[in-house]
Amino acid sequence: MRSARSVFLGALVLACLGSTSAADPVYLYLGQDHSPFLGEHVGAITDQDGELKVQDLIGARFPAMNSGAVPDLGISDAVQWVRLELANASDENDLLLHIANPEIDEVDAWYVQHDHAMFLGSLGLDRPYSAQFGPYADLTFRLPLDPGSSGAVLLRMRSAKPLLVPVQIWTRAAYLTSSSQRNTYLGGYVGIMLVMAVYNLFIFLSIRDRSYMFYVLYILSVLAAQLAFVGITPVVVAPSLTFLASKASILLTTVTAICASEFLRHFLHTHERLPSFSRATRWFYAAFGVGLALDLAGARIAGYQVIQLVSALFACYLLAQAYLISRQGYRPGTYFLIAWSVFLLGVMTFVMKDWGLLPYTGVTRYMMPLGSVAEVVFLSFGLADRINVLRQEKERSQAEALHVSRENEKIIREQNVVLEKKVHERTRALQESNDHLKRTQTQLVDAEKMASLGQLTAGIAHEINNPVNFITSNIAPLRRDLDDLLEVLAAYRALGGRVPPEVLDPVLSLEKELDIDISIEELAEIIGSIAEGADRTAEIVRGLRNFSRLDEDDLKAADLNEGIRSTITVLGPQLRDQVELVMDLGELPKVECYAGKLNQVFMNILTNAVQALGDRTDGRIVVRSKVLDGDSVEIRFR
Repeated sequence: MRSARSVFLGALVLACLGSTSAADPVYLYLGQDHSPFLGEHVGAITDQDGELKVQDLIGARFPAMNSGAVPDLGISDAVQWVRLELANASDENDLLLHIANPEIDEVDAWYVQHDHAMFLGSLGLDRPYSAQFGPYADLTFRLPLDPGSSGAVLLRMRSAKPLLVPVQIWTRAAYLTSSSQRNTYLGGYVGIMLVMAVYNLFIFLSIRDRSYMFYVLYILSVLAAQLAFVGITPVVVAPSLTFLASKASILLTTVTAICASEFLRHFLHTHERLPSFSRATRWFYAAFGVGLALDLAGARIAGYQVIQLVSALFACYLLAQAYLISRQGYRPGTYFLIAWSVFLLGVMTFVMKDWGLLPYTGVTRYMMPLGSVAEVVFLSFGLADRINVLRQEKERSQAEALHVSRENEKIIREQNVVLEKKVHERTRALQESNDHLKRTQTQLVDAEKMASLGQLTAGIAHEINNPVNFITSNIAPLRRDLDDLLEVLAAYRALGGRVPPEVLDPVLSLEKELDIDISIEELAEIIGSIAEGADRTAEIVRGLRNFSRLDEDDLKAADLNEGIRSTITVLGPQLRDQVELVMDLGELPKVECYAGKLNQVFMNILTNAVQALGDRTDGRIVVRSKVLDGDSVEIRFR
């Protein structure tokens, strides 16, 4: 019954539209939940100056687009007027006109029937947000298209982005159901992205690896950008700030690109593995800045085109870095290459849909969010693998550190041995130096003692020499006086017969009592002994004086035989009591030397010889001196 009624209403509507221009083919709605995209039923007029009014276009002829199901009006500052002829051949009286492109800046809609235009609403990113049909910047208008009636929809549109017009007719119930399903899908998408962001945030807080921080920022920027492309971000962030709403996609695209680059730099260490790319990255950042500056300055189309071109080149640039690092055998580079390739595949599918190379379906429309989910998953695998790589590197570095530590320990032990040896050698050298110093000090002390002894000896010799000289000088006068006395005594004895006995007898008795003859003989012996003692004392004094020549510090000619005799004289008692001394001294010329030091040498040699013989009774020391060939002499102690 309903089908027959629809056929009747359709025939009636077609009869009423018999006068409709062929350039504006009428779309006949037959009661389905939603129509296909109605690009084949759309006509368009370009208003370059933006001065046309709806009254000027009610009866105007709109050339057919002939551009497929989704018309592409390009990028232009001009106002685009679109006309869609409709006829309702169903029982539905609550129909909606939906344009599935939330990136359009301005859309004004009128319903035209019987040359009368009814204003349906004003939507778009540059218009205040309306929550009539859900939490999206959806371009949806209610159509007053009653069953069995017909009319036209006039759309006035302007956008700084590609102006695609995917227009459909929906029933309210079907549209709300579709919106609910879309909410579910987008909620799942948002949930996945937020879970990945929170998970990696916890990892960052745990290990403080900046790669995870930039990955979290990248996930959030991708999420915000994808929601902006479907019309959610402007509504959530700034529903009343139309200035930001129209620029959300450009701003978020730039932020996403920068976060992706910084994540790549820290994740793959491009500054170390590909240092030549760092300068190019800064140039790309500058190019993004130029695009944003153009957009903010009012050149929105130029800014959008710059951002799109730079984004495409930058995506290939990041892909090339991942490829080169993957070729180096670094596994995180392979994960990033796969993830970025999947995401770019989603982007290419989305773009090819806009170019008409792929059908405009729900899959192609939401291919970028799907690609971003796959990308996030693969990058999470890469980050997880990075943890394994870091753990392996840590274990390897620990093993290397342990090996180095053991090598250092071995080197330290060897160095300790060497140092101990050197310390021992140094200690021994110091000990030898100390012993040598002690010997030197002892010799110096002995030398000082000898010097003092020499001075003392010289002084004593000088003092002894005076009385010895007195004795020696008085021996001869004493002999003469004694001879005189003996001569007088002999004269007295010769007078014995002439002296009276009473005088002579007492004298003779006294002479006999004193034993004068023996005394006379003893006097001769005593004087001889005195002379001999004086001579020996003089000889000893002379030897002491010769031995103690401490003032002779300069080279001078000296008689070495005299030095030997002086030394023997000083050591006479010791030598006479213990050894037999044989002296065979030849005729020696005077030799330039340090006489005092040579005397000390002679004394040391003789003293050592006496000590070496010890208590032997048959010990003998032979001292010889002679002239050798040339200008040298030899003194030998044996």
